[in-house]
Amino acid sequence: MSQGLLTAGSGQGWENELVAALDRPGSPMTVLRRCVDIGDVLAVATTGQAAVAVVSADLRRLDTDAVTRLRTSGVAVVGVHPADDENARARLRRIGISALVAADAGVDALVAAARVAVAELGDAEPSSRSAANLRAALPPATPGLEVEIPDGPPARGSVVAVWGPTGAPGRTTVATNLAVEASGLGVPTLLIDADVYGGVISSAFGLLDESPGLAGACRLAAAGSLDLGALAGLCWSLGDDLRLLTGIARADRWPEVRPSAIPLVLDAAREMAPLTIVDCAFAVEADEELSFDTRAPRRNGATLTVLAEADVLLVVGSCDPPGLERLVRALAELREVVPDAAPRVVLNRCRPSVGSTAEAQAAVRRFTGLDVSARLPEDRAATDRAWRRGVPLADAAPRSALRSAVVELARSMAQLIRTG
Repeated sequence: MSQGLLTAGSGQGWENELVAALDRPGSPMTVLRRCVDIGDVLAVATTGQAAVAVVSADLRRLDTDAVTRLRTSGVAVVGVHPADDENARARLRRIGISALVAADAGVDALVAAARVAVAELGDAEPSSRSAANLRAALPPATPGLEVEIPDGPPARGSVVAVWGPTGAPGRTTVATNLAVEASGLGVPTLLIDADVYGGVISSAFGLLDESPGLAGACRLAAAGSLDLGALAGLCWSLGDDLRLLTGIARADRWPEVRPSAIPLVLDAAREMAPLTIVDCAFAVEADEELSFDTRAPRRNGATLTVLAEADVLLVVGSCDPPGLERLVRALAELREVVPDAAPRVVLNRCRPSVGSTAEAQAAVRRFTGLDVSARLPEDRAATDRAWRRGVPLADAAPRSALRSAVVELARSMAQLIRTG
């Protein structure tokens, strides 16, 4: 494995000391280059010679995209911050750097952090990372070195992703009304519109929205500036227990919803509310023309990240022959791109004219091996009234069978997160 090290410290004292120390015979690592900016760091990282980059907290354009690109290239990252600057330390954590060192900690702490960061990145299964093994890599009593290695998952809210195949099976209707009903059950809920092909949840609530919404949250997260207060400031308050983070109204704005920032947005969402419901776009296929280039932006990257990060995945399919065919194909595709997902199937628009619900359930079980978790009846009059008035089903058609079925689904989601 390469032991090459990059620095980008703008000539600060810690960088000069580190380079001088590693230039001596017998040093554990070799300094490949003192980089002038993040672009220089990324350029060298693509050569495959570097194992770790030690960067200053004030390095311009150091964000989640840069950290992700470095790790994709197999380069671990260590962040160096002023000893008394808590804001800089917090920002480095938010953009995904877990190995942090105070600028006055000395060369030994910097080298120790580099070793731990390389060991952490070398673990192919982050979810199975052993905290004990990583702590064993730390030298005893290394002042100024801070590595975040949690013993277990902290108490936090749950994320429910609502996804489904092409053909408008009712993803947004399900996500919107599920959030409304969950909040009505006393579960504080955050609804996020993450449809990168043009979200319409703001219209479902009658909002003429020009707020930054999810795109603004991604910008702040990428820069390491997203915290609970900032996220709350980007959300609409739709009731005592319901908030909305709107999406992008124009499809051409999809690059603003950065995949590298999505996990940080969802972490903040988990801190804000016990339940977060995310309305996702339909497409998950990779662009084959771009698959060779790990740095190229991917339109479906945000959707794939949400599906991978979600605690619960609801897959909505239309209960008619073409809808069922699309659902079966979509579930097969989902297994390929998110193999660890455990989807819960929701059959929407169930109606006698297209066949019995039992037959549809049997077809889903036969071709996918999955049971149907919920069945939502077709009620076009109720949904048309809700969309026309810009209100949820609870206001437009409180006694409709569709609304009753969504309430039952909300109860099951509330029970799931409470026992979860």
